[in-house]
This record gives sequence, structure tokens and C-alpha cells, in this order.
Amino acid sequence: MNKKTIKISSILIAVTIILSLLIGCAPATQAPSSPQYPVHAPLTRFKIATTTSLYDTGLWYYLEPMFEKYADVEMDIIYAGTGIALEYGKRGDVDAVVVHDPAAEDQFIADGYGINRRYFAYNFFLIIGPPNDPAGIKGSTATEAFKKIYEAGIKDPDTVKFVSRGDNSGTQSKEKLIWSKAGFNYADIEKSGKWYVEAGQGMGPTLLMANQQLAYVLADISTFLAYSKKNNLTIQPLVEQDPVFLNVYAVMAINPEKNTNAKIDMANKFINWLISPEIQNVIGTYGKAEYGRPLFFPLADGSCNMEGCPSPEKYSTPVP
Repeated sequence: MNKKTIKISSILIAVTIILSLLIGCAPATQAPSSPQYPVHAPLTRFKIATTTSLYDTGLWYYLEPMFEKYADVEMDIIYAGTGIALEYGKRGDVDAVVVHDPAAEDQFIADGYGINRRYFAYNFFLIIGPPNDPAGIKGSTATEAFKKIYEAGIKDPDTVKFVSRGDNSGTQSKEKLIWSKAGFNYADIEKSGKWYVEAGQGMGPTLLMANQQLAYVLADISTFLAYSKKNNLTIQPLVEQDPVFLNVYAVMAINPEKNTNAKIDMANKFINWLISPEIQNVIGTYGKAEYGRPLFFPLADGSCNMEGCPSPEKYSTPVP
């Protein structure tokens, strides 16, 4: 090995030693720390089943985020006719129900499924039909109108039709009541001919079907106003202002003795919130700016004023 080679080797060895020392003295590289985010417990899920008119009018779209913020809860809302909503309650699929069929509600409570019923709002039904009114019902009472529609439908089923919800809803229960008061057996009405059409749908779609067929239909005024403006309905109100048209909305908690998973505390909180002065005011003004009149009337403030309306005082007491 010559002197030049020895010198180069010595230099390389020296550089290697220096690098090793520098690396050994360098601080260890640390992995970047993860940002620290606060951990939140998942929100409680609160489930209700509600009648379609409160959905079709948009009222629940308005109330839902308000209650979620108030109670720090996530609401799951199932929209269905009253009969189906009560079935959800019986099966334990929901924590509370919002419906409008007093007789069915009474049975639901008697069977032990519902507790703490409170009436919180009302509106009215009316009979809507084609502008030329082929059955001549304008100005009649509810029972007189149903008799005229039946007679005209039997005589000329291609011209005179009646579209029923046909979905075991609170609206259909009211329809059955009017047929009964008019002296008819509802089972006979159902099979009396093609003039009688069962939609099997919610109030909004039923109105659209009646409009398409230029048929008569029983509807709550709130859904009619909402759908008439958005869909330019041709059919129009023909019979109003009958005491039988009163339509009262009730909220009930599901009995935890029937469904051990029912969130009774949250249900009671929801009920008290609905009948509170603040939310009663919201209900009483909802729709006024857009339609020139509120779509619903608050019940817990004593404003119910037609024959047959339940005493507001009885239902405005907060749940313990």
C-alpha cells in the first residue's frame, strides 16, 4: 500500500468516526403529536311517530331542530297515519306518538301502551271538491254533503268521485264518523262502486290524487293550504264550519311498563316542551306569514273555541 492510499484510508476512517459521533449526539426525531380534540358522548336518540299532516305542512321541519337544541338530543321522526303510528308505539319502536284520533288514542291508553296524553294543537277538516261541484254540496253540513256525494256517485261514478285516505289514519277515522252520522255503514260505502277511491296514502298525496281526478276529498285545512299553494290545486273548499270537523292533535309517551326501552324522561320533557308557552306561540304563528293565517291553533293556551273541543286547562299541566 503506497503512502497516498494510506492517507486516503485514514481520512475516510476519520470522517466515519466524526459522522458517527455527530449522529449519536443528535436529538432523536419525534413523531408529530396528534391534535387533541374534545371527545363528546353520542347524543341520546329520541324516537317519535307522528301523523302525516304535521309533516306535510312542514311544522316538524320547523320544530325538530328546536327541540334537538333544547334537549341536546337526536330526534328520529317516523311519519305515518295515526293507525300505523300507534302500531309503532305498541311494538316499542318509538318513545312517543303524536296523533289525532281520540277514539284510537283512548283504546291505546286503555290497553296500557300510552301515558301522559296532552292535547297541544288543533285545526279543522273540510270537504274539498271540483269547482263545478257536480254533487251540489256547497253550503251543506258535513253529513248532508256525504249523502249528496254518495247519491251522485252511485248515479254517475264517472263524473262524481270521492277519494279516501284509506290508510287507517286519523283523517279516515273522521271520514268514517261522518259516514256513520250520515246513516251509512262504512263497509257498504267501501264496496259501493268505482266512485269511491281509496288512496292508501298520506294527506298530501291523497290531495294530489283527488285533484288529478277532480274528486271530492276530506282533508285538514292546514295540509290543503300548504299543498294548494305549492301545487296549484284546482279543487277547492266547498264545506266548512261544521263542529264535526274539529281536529285535535295529541302527544303521548310510551308506557315503560310495556316497553322497558322507552325513554320516558325524554318523552315527558318533549311533552312539557310542546305545551310550554314559548312553543305554543310558535305553533300559533306557524304559517301566518306565508298563508295569511296560522296552519294550526295552540290548544294549551285556551284558544280552542268550537263545540266538542276538550278543556284546555285539563291538558296544559306539565308532566311531573
